Amino acid sequence: MATKLLIYENAAPVSKTRHAGMSVEVGNDYGFARNVNAVPLMAVEFPSAASEYALVFAGDEKEVMPAAILGLRDQENLYLSEGDWRARYIPAFVRRYPFVFSSADEGKTFTLCIDESFAGCNKQGRGERLFDDAGKPSQYVDNVLKFLQQYQFEFQRTQALCRKLRDLNLLEPMRAQVTLGSGEKMALTGFMAVDRGRLKTLSAERLAELAKSDELELIYTHLQSLRNFAAMRERLAEPGAAPEPAEKKSSAGAKSAKQRR
Repeated sequence: MATKLLIYENAAPVSKTRHAGMSVEVGNDYGFARNVNAVPLMAVEFPSAASEYALVFAGDEKEVMPAAILGLRDQENLYLSEGDWRARYIPAFVRRYPFVFSSADEGKTFTLCIDESFAGCNKQGRGERLFDDAGKPSQYVDNVLKFLQQYQFEFQRTQALCRKLRDLNLLEPMRAQVTLGSGEKMALTGFMAVDRGRLKTLSAERLAELAKSDELELIYTHLQSLRNFAAMRERLAEPGAAPEPAEKKSSAGAKSAKQRR
């Protein structure tokens, strides 16, 4: 996740003037995500994602967000095979593409944008139209808006969880190491995890608060998901999974986008 926009190359506000004749054909090709090794994840996704992904926390001093690890090298997604997503659960960040909300006033208002570089954008009528014959947003766009509004709501809830983890000083920098069958060792850095030792030192009152809000369950779901780092070794061993040789240390770099969500 080297850039804030990640999979978005040319996101533009959806407008009747610019997109009146445009349709979007989504399909099942997720090749647009082939060069990201981590994507942001909402807290509500933890139960569905934890069985297949390593869930971590990443960011900077101003903002920390959860992320699902997709690869052990930069620009590597081990969950893709010729465009097919090789997991039962697909993160909402990926499913919302090519749409995204943009905000220029720190989240007070949002504008629906579409990545015009997406291969499914067309003016030949393939897929779903963005505007009907009367020039009004189609039902498809209305459904997209509802999805992104729910995504934004979950984003705010996730931010609250992350602030609590930081306030309680539970996050600790982490380094994951995977040993391949050849004996080669690969390390992934640049992310954080909840420290079990610090969690055990919390007062009974604090733990009760976390349990009551279901945040304690989310914390343990995150910790259990870290076992999936070992499963990524098997993904690397699959035919065609290993890219060209790269440095053994790479960074998840899972910074969340502030302006586009």
